[in-house]
Amino acid sequence: MLSMEETYKAHSQTVYRYLLSLTHNAELSEELTQETFYQAVKSVARYDGSCKVSTWLCAIAKNALRSYRRKHTPAQPLDEVSTMTGSPEAEMLAGIERVELIKKLRLLDGEMREVMYLRLFGDLSFREIGDILSRTENWARVSYFRGKEKLKKELEADGYQT
Repeated sequence: MLSMEETYKAHSQTVYRYLLSLTHNAELSEELTQETFYQAVKSVARYDGSCKVSTWLCAIAKNALRSYRRKHTPAQPLDEVSTMTGSPEAEMLAGIERVELIKKLRLLDGEMREVMYLRLFGDLSFREIGDILSRTENWARVSYFRGKEKLKKELEADGYQT
C-alpha cells in the first residue's frame, strides 16, 4: 500500500467528490474528507487489500458522514448544492431548476438515485461510481442511462423541455 501522504494525494478528490454528492455542502465535504483520512490512518492496519483503496476510503467516508449526521441535525439549504458545469449532463439539465431536479431524483430507487447523484453532483466517472458502489463500470453506465430516461419522462410530464 502507498504511504498515507501518497494515498491522500491519489484519492482525496475522489473522497471529497463522493462526500459532496451526498452532502451538497463543500465545507462539510472538506471537513469529512479530512476526518476520513484521519480515521484511515487510525485503522490502516485493518485494511486487508480485499478491495480497492478508493472503495475502502469511501466506506470510511460514508461512516464519517453517518456519524456526523447522528451528532448534527441536517439544516443545509438546497441553494448551496454545487452547480453542474461543463458536462453533457449539465447541458441537458441546464433549463431545469435545481430544486425540481432534486425532487425528481428523490423519486428514483436507492441505487439508481445514488448513481445519478454521484454522476451529476459528484462529477465522478462511471468507473469511480462502479468502484464506490462495488459494481462494474458498465452497471454504473446502464443505471445512469436508465435513471436519466426516467428523469426525462418525469420532467417532461411536468412541462420541462429536456
